[in-house]
Amino acid sequence: MEKSHELYWKKVLGLIRNVLIVWFLCSYGAGIMFASALDKIKLGGYPLGFWFAQQGSIYIFVALIFIYAKLMGKIDEEFDVEEK
Repeated sequence: MEKSHELYWKKVLGLIRNVLIVWFLCSYGAGIMFASALDKIKLGGYPLGFWFAQQGSIYIFVALIFIYAKLMGKIDEEFDVEEK
């Protein structure tokens, strides 16, 4: 039981870490750090760095919410702790 508990939290924390990495890369990385390089690419007539800073990050954040919920549900099912 204790081993299963540790493995559960290891998987949950790994999922949270991965979601935060994607969030950071999209918001800070694409919107600020790599914006000048991404601005060479146009998306809908706007530079890609600008698009990430204004709209793209929001779309990705919303997608991350659904992805997190889906993957968290799978982890809960795997360890038989899902809500019924």
